[in-house]
Amino acid sequence: MPALYVMIPAALLIVAIAVYIFFWAVDSGQYDDLDGPAHSILFDDQDPNHTAAVDEASGHPAKPDDKAPPHA
Repeated sequence: MPALYVMIPAALLIVAIAVYIFFWAVDSGQYDDLDGPAHSILFDDQDPNHTAAVDEASGHPAKPDDKAPPHA
């Protein structure tokens, strides 16, 4: 029973720290672009058109000069 007097406040402290870290991450923009990194990993870094999927996911139209990669 005396262990509960230590473990309950410790658990509440850990939950409070986790909630603080979550809100810090949201406020700092960690979750702003969820599609860009997922799409950009599919393209070679040396390819000049590897940002086409990132542009498409963000809603920017592709330039007419750019060759957009084929859609799956």
